[in-house]
Amino acid sequence: MKMWSGRFRQPLDPEFERWQRSFEFDCRLLRYELTASSAHANALKAAGILSADDLINILQGLEQIGAQTASPGFLKDDSAEDVHHFVEMHLVALIGETGYKLHSGRSRNEQIATDLRLYVRAAIDQLRFDLAELCGVVTNRAEQAENAAMPAYTHLQRAEPVLVAHWLLAYVEMFLRDADRLADCRRRVNLCPLGSGAVAGATFPLDRSAMTADLDFAASTANSIDATGDRDFVLEFVNALSLLALHMSRWAEEMILFSSQEFGFVHLPESYSTGSSAMPQKKNPDLLELARGKAGRVIGDATTLLVALKGLPLAYNKDLQETQEPLFDATDTVVALLPLVTGWIKSVEFNHDRMQEAARSGFMNAWAAATYLVKRGFAFRIAHEQIGKAVQKCMEKGCELQDLSLHELRSLNPAFAQDFYECLSLTSVLAIHDVQGGTAPARVRQAIVLAKKRISAMLEEIHAHA
Repeated sequence: MKMWSGRFRQPLDPEFERWQRSFEFDCRLLRYELTASSAHANALKAAGILSADDLINILQGLEQIGAQTASPGFLKDDSAEDVHHFVEMHLVALIGETGYKLHSGRSRNEQIATDLRLYVRAAIDQLRFDLAELCGVVTNRAEQAENAAMPAYTHLQRAEPVLVAHWLLAYVEMFLRDADRLADCRRRVNLCPLGSGAVAGATFPLDRSAMTADLDFAASTANSIDATGDRDFVLEFVNALSLLALHMSRWAEEMILFSSQEFGFVHLPESYSTGSSAMPQKKNPDLLELARGKAGRVIGDATTLLVALKGLPLAYNKDLQETQEPLFDATDTVVALLPLVTGWIKSVEFNHDRMQEAARSGFMNAWAAATYLVKRGFAFRIAHEQIGKAVQKCMEKGCELQDLSLHELRSLNPAFAQDFYECLSLTSVLAIHDVQGGTAPARVRQAIVLAKKRISAMLEEIHAHA
């Protein structure tokens, strides 16, 4: 029996009926549908709509449906229109017509809004846990790198030397921001639509606060029209995922570059790479390339949601069914990718010798050289110009700044002295960036300690939601 068929005289066109069904993808919401239905049943009992026996039968029936979920073929159902219809049909098959009473005072509009909020909330908790794991692994690799140095780049040109640890911690910052965005999104997700009805609110005096507490939501939604038509939380969540996927794509691109022979900073782990069917020597960065490619998919899901929602009048419209598949796809994509990225970072080998050597060349000590003159009272613009001339002289001679003689340097500025050469050493150039957030070794050690504390605090928060 359809959940809406009483008003109709003719059956649906068979092709249209198959086409408009959502069960093949919203079946993944079954566990949340069962949980929300149990909360609704308790509210119906408290409002005097269900008897004690009715409630027991319904709750036991819902539990039995949940227990059958793992049975092969259980979710292969060609007759269910959606997950709500599926539960009702199976509940009636288990406990008889009492099962129809469960739908008293509620609408599928509030059911799907509730199921999706429960789904997104659970996905956020899983993703934040995975991000904590990823950040922990990257932070550990940063700590293991100790005082190893590498070039940092701007415009993809060598800029200044930094600690390898400082470079890795930059990604920790990006991923921790992603985790913070998800936590912020969770606060807006964590509202209960049950009791909103189809659009105007339930037709019975249901205790919305009790249903909210049963489902561990922070509060009930404030307006029934908004509650049934709102998918902002879906869009916000997938937008947060698109930023996370973008960060993983940037990380992947840099690792692809650094693993090339031209850079040689990274040795690709064989367990996350493949070869060429034609060229025997090849080792290809498949995980990295797929991580980069998946970002486009998640960004596309966010765009799909924007377009689906942009023209909808209040409140529920069938168009909202089209928001589910982009949500599920984006979630599946990122949930599958994060542990693989974590495993890759655990396995990768950095060529610290090559990185260290690269950090010593390419005039990356030029700013430190200009700072030397500034400390002796010269305006930075003058110092900048004079060091620029020194670099030009080096390029003509094919050498580095530290290879210029004191006589050559004093021809540019008589303030140069023998101690200038010490300020050009890699150790000195790193140490001069002694500010909070800088690459000086002491500052990076502090940053590692702070990152560990932030990751630990995030894990405690996630466990508190469990």
